[in-house]
Amino acid sequence: MKRTVLFLVFSIAILVAKASPRADESAFAVANKAYSENRFQDAADGYQNLLNSGHWNASLFYDLGNARYRLGDFGQAILNYERALALDPRHPEAEANLRLARDEARALEMRRDPLERYISMATVKQYSIVAAIGFWLAIFVTAQMFMSRPRSAGRITLLALSILVCGLSIFGIVTLENGVRGNALAIVTGKNVEARLATADNAKSILVLPAGSEVNILSERGDWIYAVLPNDERGWIPANGAQRVRL
Repeated sequence: MKRTVLFLVFSIAILVAKASPRADESAFAVANKAYSENRFQDAADGYQNLLNSGHWNASLFYDLGNARYRLGDFGQAILNYERALALDPRHPEAEANLRLARDEARALEMRRDPLERYISMATVKQYSIVAAIGFWLAIFVTAQMFMSRPRSAGRITLLALSILVCGLSIFGIVTLENGVRGNALAIVTGKNVEARLATADNAKSILVLPAGSEVNILSERGDWIYAVLPNDERGWIPANGAQRVRL
């Protein structure tokens, strides 16, 4: 009896696993069809449902961004283009459409210092690979030096170079993760959101943020977010007026 029950459970699990990708492909096809027929709200809903079910990939965020752009929702369009680029920094279509949406929305961008601009020529994934190579090479060279006498100048140089490469790569990762386009980056999704000096609707306004503008979240308090603004000042904005790029 137990074997029969286990067999049935296992069989159902296999059928669900086989059916799920087909269902996802069908839902994606339906959303694409809606987009091609200019039913952009239906397309956006379809793409969003797929993302809500955990199917994250750069192309899906890009498609959702396109649907939102067609609806005139520049905040959500820019947010989803940014999420596509967070997953695939070398997504040329997302980069091009992001720039187009920003220009049309007149969205404000965070300023990056020259060092961060230079470091951002590579991705966190690339720095991680280089750091791992440098680390294991340093371990290998250290083991070789302990097992052999005398210690050659070439091995000492290689060890120093490996440590330097690993250290610089880690520095690159930390800079990218904590820079203006790191984990704290958020996109203003509301229209003309006002940043204020305090957590009150009648507090003095510091800056009006068009939809699609960038901010860096520092902390959250109830229904408010304290953030670094594109003009390098700090202010409070409604929590429902911005969303983080990285989920």
